Amino acid sequence: MLSAPIPELVTDVLRGDRTRRPRRDDTAAAGLRALLEDHVFSVFGARRTESTVMITSATINAAGRVLELADSPLSRARGILVSIAFRLLVAQVHVADPFMDALNAWRAERPRDELLDALVHLDDDQRARLSADVTSHFATLSRSMGTIPSGWRPRTSQRARQLLGGTAVCLRDVVDLVVGSPHLAVTNVALVDITTSPLGPGAERTMRYHALMQTMRTSVVPLRTSIFSSATGDLWTVDVDQEVLMRAVEDVARVLDRWKSP
Repeated sequence: MLSAPIPELVTDVLRGDRTRRPRRDDTAAAGLRALLEDHVFSVFGARRTESTVMITSATINAAGRVLELADSPLSRARGILVSIAFRLLVAQVHVADPFMDALNAWRAERPRDELLDALVHLDDDQRARLSADVTSHFATLSRSMGTIPSGWRPRTSQRARQLLGGTAVCLRDVVDLVVGSPHLAVTNVALVDITTSPLGPGAERTMRYHALMQTMRTSVVPLRTSIFSSATGDLWTVDVDQEVLMRAVEDVARVLDRWKSP
């Protein structure tokens, strides 16, 4: 894995060496899905589940750990605000006040989001600390990201959904930034996840999961998958190959094993 300390721009890492991009792989997706379907059957068999098992990148990142302070509603609200501010940054919208601009955009998009209630009930000191926190994360993002040309076809908050075992399991994913096209002869799609936490072992699983979901969503293997921490300015990047995708399948399988009958 390539660990890129800033000041190297994220856009430079995404672009990479254009002369070394492999040919598009549009055959791997079917095999990966078959492996996942086989494992779902090994866990659930032919029995019908009472409810669909939902797996997300957060599920994969957690890998069985219990809820921690970082998962508190306020921390999740911070993550959403930074994510929205990042979308504004990618769209090259002028952001005068990262906290208020992101908050106003959030209210306009999802006015009934229950997390917004947590912000309404903050006292002045808590609100000031959250605003300073979001502003600090945004400063790291804006300093580190670089300008993304429109020709890269940037898409933010790209969602993916895959059903396995009929409706027994639903894999869901949201990638903060996707650039490139899956329709060219050579692979050039790059994925970027933005996290407000320091990078750790869960970050590697998250990168792999994004690559797996992108492969199954488009039937084309992406070029690379990355994760950037707005808390520390660290960027991790890995080129996607069969090993990365197989490890992602194993990550999902380990989560599914929790539902195995004794």
